[in-house]
Amino acid sequence: MDHFFQIGSLGPPDHDMLESYTTLGYLAAHTQKARLVTVVTGVVYRYPAVLAKAVTTLDVLSGGRAMLGIGAAWNQEEARALGIPFPPLAERFEWLEDTLELCTRMWRDDQSRFAGKRFVFEHPLNRPQSLTRPRPPIMIGGMGEKKTLRLVAKYADACNLFPTPEVPRKLDVLKAHCDREKRDYDSIEKTCMFQMDVGDRGENVGKIVEQLKWLRKLGFTTAIGGVKDLWKIEPLEIVARDIIPAVKDL
Repeated sequence: MDHFFQIGSLGPPDHDMLESYTTLGYLAAHTQKARLVTVVTGVVYRYPAVLAKAVTTLDVLSGGRAMLGIGAAWNQEEARALGIPFPPLAERFEWLEDTLELCTRMWRDDQSRFAGKRFVFEHPLNRPQSLTRPRPPIMIGGMGEKKTLRLVAKYADACNLFPTPEVPRKLDVLKAHCDREKRDYDSIEKTCMFQMDVGDRGENVGKIVEQLKWLRKLGFTTAIGGVKDLWKIEPLEIVARDIIPAVKDL
């Protein structure tokens, strides 16, 4: 995730937190198949063109495995603690739309001047160009119905949602936005955050498998998240032994 402090749902702010794009660069050098993405970049943490260059660089150095995960950002306390500008939500969404439009232009080698809602880009040159063509995939995180899901329909290759009881309705809203944008709803990869707590002895495996089956019926193909107490190793062994085989053919 793209944070500089640990987030409250996982621990106190002074727990260790690595900067995401430096970490992804390290992972690029030590993996061969992993898709490299933040879940998700806080848009105000980097200027749009700098972010486009960072993802392009990651894509080139990883042999074409980069993906842009992005959202409007939410952690005001973190940003202000570090002196990072954190404008009101409406302005952050303008920043987000400028970033999405700029990235798509730079990755199709459109170097013409672009005046967005918050930024002006005089000559958005991108060299080297990304290896992934026509561009690295874009994933937008968030469940906002009026703005976030509209931007998914307009720009994204994937959405990232939370598996709450509201998620079926959110997918209906996304489909309506796709209809308005004349976009194929099925072409958008459905991903969700998913935290696995298998229990001390794997007693939660059945519940997790049923949740994953429910998500698959809704159209989700990718679950992104964490495993509780993974440093104990046994929870990872339980996931590998009991959960992955049960859902791999869904």
